[in-house]
Amino acid sequence: MTKPEVEFQPGPPPAELVIQDLLVGDGEEAQPGDTVEVHYVGVDFESGEEFDSSWNRGESISFPLRGLIKGWQDGIPGMRIGGRRQLTIPPDQAYGPAGSGHRLSGRTLVFVIDLLDVK
Repeated sequence: MTKPEVEFQPGPPPAELVIQDLLVGDGEEAQPGDTVEVHYVGVDFESGEEFDSSWNRGESISFPLRGLIKGWQDGIPGMRIGGRRQLTIPPDQAYGPAGSGHRLSGRTLVFVIDLLDVK
């Protein structure tokens, strides 16, 4: 796979988590509480500016799902290895309302995630 381009989404940011499968994998399915190995790109919903990407570091990354933002905890389970999924995550499921102390607080975030492995 190659680094995805994250498409600009017109209209206001969604109030709820939006899960969109761009490619359905055929491997093992991720479950809540699993550790997942992923490649991902994150962009700001409103500006379209990229704020983080494992692709830019040249290596995938593994995370325990329970340690991630709620949008990832809720948006990755059910995804299969080999799949690519886009998550559009409102602030209350990302880094909280504006002023919460994180540089992305108050922002709606869009991630495109490639699921490489489940442990």
